[in-house]
Amino acid sequence: MNAEAVVFSIGPLAVSRAVATTWAVMLALTAACALVTRHLRLEPGRWQTVLEGVVSAIHGTIEQTLPGHGDRLMPFIGSLWIFLVMANLVGILPAMASPTGDLSTTTALAALVFVSVHWYGLTSEGPRPYLRHYLQPSPVMLPFHVISEISRTVALAVRLFGNVMSLETAAVLVLLVAGFLVPVPVLALHVVEALVQAYIFGMLALVYISGGIQSQQRLGRQLESTDGATS
Repeated sequence: MNAEAVVFSIGPLAVSRAVATTWAVMLALTAACALVTRHLRLEPGRWQTVLEGVVSAIHGTIEQTLPGHGDRLMPFIGSLWIFLVMANLVGILPAMASPTGDLSTTTALAALVFVSVHWYGLTSEGPRPYLRHYLQPSPVMLPFHVISEISRTVALAVRLFGNVMSLETAAVLVLLVAGFLVPVPVLALHVVEALVQAYIFGMLALVYISGGIQSQQRLGRQLESTDGATS
């Protein structure tokens, strides 16, 4: 680890700038949620209305992708989306850098999505039906299924890292060349791209989880059709 990237150390554990920023974002989100949800009312105020709008939008997107699983996936997908938005936007602040511009952060997020895909898949109808779909249409396909799972996880991490890092690098170069005469367009571009990248990552995570859950349903329909044809 680059010594300049180390903010402080906890014993032998060196805490990098990306990790410290990630903790700061998590702490800020936790505090904001505690404050907003402290006095919920039947007649919502301004902040409660905004919060309910965000929750409804995320829940509706999940339901459109995977009907009937909105309540189940809302905690994970909602938290992931909100964290990514804040983590991507924190790079706008002076002397701050987005933690998602660090490959270690995006790798951790991609690994979390990888584990979640299989967790939701395994807990939907049981381990055996879920694992069986990796042998379809033939057991020969097992290595290819495994490679596909690993490669898409790597691509998920690298895509977010590359886009956020390139965005921040481009913004710095523009400011160095043009000075501070064009801060508003650069800032607007950063905000839009940060929101887009957060949305794409969250949607890919949702699609992967949806595939893991629906793979069992497709396998069940195939087995039912097979049993019906042989009976």
